[in-house]
Amino acid sequence: MNLRNWKVLHCAVAILVIFIDALFARPAFAGIRYEVYFDQRQKHLFDVQMYIPDVAPGTRIAIPAWDTLYQIRDYAYRIRDLRATLLTPGAHVGVKMQATKIDKQTWQLDEQVPSKEAGPLGEAIIRYTIEWDDPGPFSSQINAHHAFMNLAEILMYVPDRRAEESVIVFDGIPAGWKVFTELPAGPHPASFTATSYDALVDAPVEAGKFEEFEFDSAGAHIRVIVDAASYRKGALENALKRITAYQLQLFGGPPFKEYAFIFHMGPYSETGAGGGMEHSYSTAIATNSLESAVSVAAHEFFHAWNVKRIRPRTLEPTDFSKEQYTRALWFAEGVSNTYQYYTLERTGLLSKEGFYGEFGEQVCELELHPARTWQSVEESSLDAWFEKYDLYNRPDRSIWYYNKGEILGLLLDIEIRTATGNHKSLDDVFRLMNEQYAKQGKTYDDSEGVRAAVEAVAGKDLQEFFRKYISGIAAIDYNSFLLPAGLNVKIEKEESADLGFWPTRTLNGTVVSAVESGSGAEAAGVREGDALLEINGLTFPIPLTSWLRAQSPRQKVKLRVRREGEEKEFTFALGAHGDLHCSISDAPHPTEMQRRIRDGILRGATD
Repeated sequence: MNLRNWKVLHCAVAILVIFIDALFARPAFAGIRYEVYFDQRQKHLFDVQMYIPDVAPGTRIAIPAWDTLYQIRDYAYRIRDLRATLLTPGAHVGVKMQATKIDKQTWQLDEQVPSKEAGPLGEAIIRYTIEWDDPGPFSSQINAHHAFMNLAEILMYVPDRRAEESVIVFDGIPAGWKVFTELPAGPHPASFTATSYDALVDAPVEAGKFEEFEFDSAGAHIRVIVDAASYRKGALENALKRITAYQLQLFGGPPFKEYAFIFHMGPYSETGAGGGMEHSYSTAIATNSLESAVSVAAHEFFHAWNVKRIRPRTLEPTDFSKEQYTRALWFAEGVSNTYQYYTLERTGLLSKEGFYGEFGEQVCELELHPARTWQSVEESSLDAWFEKYDLYNRPDRSIWYYNKGEILGLLLDIEIRTATGNHKSLDDVFRLMNEQYAKQGKTYDDSEGVRAAVEAVAGKDLQEFFRKYISGIAAIDYNSFLLPAGLNVKIEKEESADLGFWPTRTLNGTVVSAVESGSGAEAAGVREGDALLEINGLTFPIPLTSWLRAQSPRQKVKLRVRREGEEKEFTFALGAHGDLHCSISDAPHPTEMQRRIRDGILRGATD
């Protein structure tokens, strides 16, 4: 019998209530308590009960407008049947409280009976259901197979009491299911505690018949949760051991005793849900292959320092009610991408050729975006909140802070190594920021804070670099930057195949955001808004850049889409357009210093 059923008995039979209370009494808890029930999983509904002690008339409760993505997603629209009750001290039956909505995500609680009848203020009980059936890692889901929860998308909070300790209890758990989250165990089975609401919602939850394994790495205990029909445990464990050991060594040890990877491996990326989401003590990753799972893990584990602990001032404290702007995403996300591929190459999980190929693709990606001539990478960071709009993501409208930030990370590393005779590197910048900010509980001043740290390590003024390439839009002379590292960049124009339409990833899948006028796709009947399912038998999303390079202009393709609930198939000829091919290679006859810098980048070493 679950907790809800006990409460029905509680209200129905007072004597039995007293007996049950004595037998199953909760330990005293002064903070805010949540109970989440899985009984309605077939309907994709979480049942939530929230207990607020010492509530005052006029208390406001709210649910975040955003979390996990820099997008306003208004989770309040998913809430239904919200009710509030006041339980006064010594009472067994609560009195109804009026919950008045005052904006799209906030309610105000007031007693509906005279205060002399209600007695002294006590505990408010908030009940509601919230619907979720969107795969992680950026959303939440409950169904017959499992439940995955980003708790800020499910749990309400009291805005002026976010700092209070919280406990969460899960109930209605199906037989054979386990519940995991990287939080301390609570006073009841399947319960967990957190020092605050913010700490609570920074810990994603997986419930289901998942597999798990664990290992120790450089002073940290690593737990791995896997929801997959099948996967190669040995290969995943080997890769994670290399990734964690390298990055823990880079920072001189862990900022935690335990860390968890939560993997969903399957067709998740077909719905646009693929990727990873960082948290302070864990990460949630959804991919359709082991290779991409490993690659994303290298990025997300680095976030345990860069962004979660080495944190821009503009992101603290979190404001769940509205957009929170920062100019530093090029560093927080883009340079984390740099270290994603540094980690993979330096641990032997990626070849040197693969490493060069990755940065070559990033150069092409930036050069193929005309918006690079008018939007800076800082502006791209500020505009992250526009990414949910298809028009904004077109190459002539925006660049991406991940892309240019990844390039800038490599260029800054070379600048530091060149200025110091390869005695210092970007690694030292992160170690310095870890000491100055993360370990001191301080935040840095966006790009200015990064510049100060880079200059301290390089021993040189980099104001002009930051003015031109970070706050500015100056064209990057790649060879002048990479030659000191004994590297060449070649950018070649070539005719390549063109789809004739713009595909865009969304949370609900890959869709056609625009169709090129006069294209074969337009003539065949492809329309804006079509959900892309397959092309030549390959399921979307696919790595379009590499796929298109393997096709010939004017080659016929077969496209399958879903439109208004029906599947349609189109055959048409690909278009042709002038494309770029960007490659990075070792420069012939490098000097001794060029060779040392290049080898230092590849090995993660300095002289």
